[in-house]
Amino acid sequence: MNKPSEDKEFVAAPSPAEAVGGALQKPRRARVEDAVDPDETPRETLERKRDYLEGFLAKKPENVSPGEPGGELHDAVIAALKEIYDPEIPVNIYDLGLIYGVEITDDADALVTMTLTTPHCPVAESMPGEVELRAASVPGIRDAEVSLVWDPPWGPDKMSDEARLELGML
Repeated sequence: MNKPSEDKEFVAAPSPAEAVGGALQKPRRARVEDAVDPDETPRETLERKRDYLEGFLAKKPENVSPGEPGGELHDAVIAALKEIYDPEIPVNIYDLGLIYGVEITDDADALVTMTLTTPHCPVAESMPGEVELRAASVPGIRDAEVSLVWDPPWGPDKMSDEARLELGML
């Protein structure tokens, strides 16, 4: 077995504030002048800078048929559904997470799969009919059909971030 050598001398590393020569140097303090561009006027400083992500998010996918997600017809049906508000909650039914799916067939029929917050919802009889009428009223849609499902059950986790913010849940 090897015994540790007792004649070895260990030296601690110098702190970041110490210079190599041993003299202590204070770190430089931050100055306002360091953060301000001298060529920029106060108006330019306060104006909102261009958001490069904004243009990227606004761009629509290329070569998408109108009925596919991202297509004009599909997006128009979703926009129409976003105009329907839950009578008890001041949030539209799409952001509330009640719409599980929107499909557009090759014949331009809209198939909407949706649920309600509870089977005992006061609008359980009228809401699917309103969704069907609203989807069918979109120009280019021939007919609409609504399928009301209870599985998976609706929960607050299905809401969009906008809906959660509106309801004070974020």
